[in-house]
Amino acid sequence: MDGDMTGKSVFKTDSKPLKVQKLSRQGSLSLHVADQLEALIVNGSINVGEKLPTENGLCDAFGVSRTVIREAITHLKSLGLVETRRGVGTTVLRSTTVEAMPAERISPTTVEDILHVLELRLNLEPAAAALAAERHDAEDRRILEEKHAAFIAARAAKSQAREEDYGFHYAIAAATKNPFFQVFYEQLSQSVIPRAKLMSIEINTAATGKYLARVEEEHTYVLEAILARDPEAAREMMFQHLNRARTMYAKYQEA
Repeated sequence: MDGDMTGKSVFKTDSKPLKVQKLSRQGSLSLHVADQLEALIVNGSINVGEKLPTENGLCDAFGVSRTVIREAITHLKSLGLVETRRGVGTTVLRSTTVEAMPAERISPTTVEDILHVLELRLNLEPAAAALAAERHDAEDRRILEEKHAAFIAARAAKSQAREEDYGFHYAIAAATKNPFFQVFYEQLSQSVIPRAKLMSIEINTAATGKYLARVEEEHTYVLEAILARDPEAAREMMFQHLNRARTMYAKYQEA
């Protein structure tokens, strides 16, 4: 792996070396990694059928941790750009994105409400996740794992998992040991979960399973970072989780 004094780094795919930008510690690192890899795939620099470098190779190229690379790859998988298979690695599937959307269409007023709440959450919950990573105790750990398992079960049962989604995020707020994070969640209740604002006729049932599978994977990364007592990673994973939702729901304003 080669680097230079401009902050650029080079990694090699199956066919050619490619330059990427090494990252600073500002903003969402996994989002920056995903954006660069997505651009390389979409513009054809990495061809369909080619494999991405290993996790270690990408860590070296971008100057980030394996956690950041894993979350970036998860983002690319959710867009339908790549697939990861044990013993094979991560392979590019297509050069155009395909993202599961939870609804066919959403009323403009509802979209505006969802985006306002997500904006608020983006300014609070990454900090809450970081505090939970630092402060959680054994009981918090038990509850967090229980709530995550409940979400997984609800998704497997093909429900919208709204209550379970809320329960997971509320458990994180409780683990901060700051009662005002809990008050925030209690006041907004399940309305903090975007799907809770959707009418049944708006829901895209065919895409719901894929959409919730991504939410589950994102929750897993948030939980792992919290339980590992890694506040930086917890903050990053939560930011990526909520920012992805904000970006997706903003697309309904363009429809």
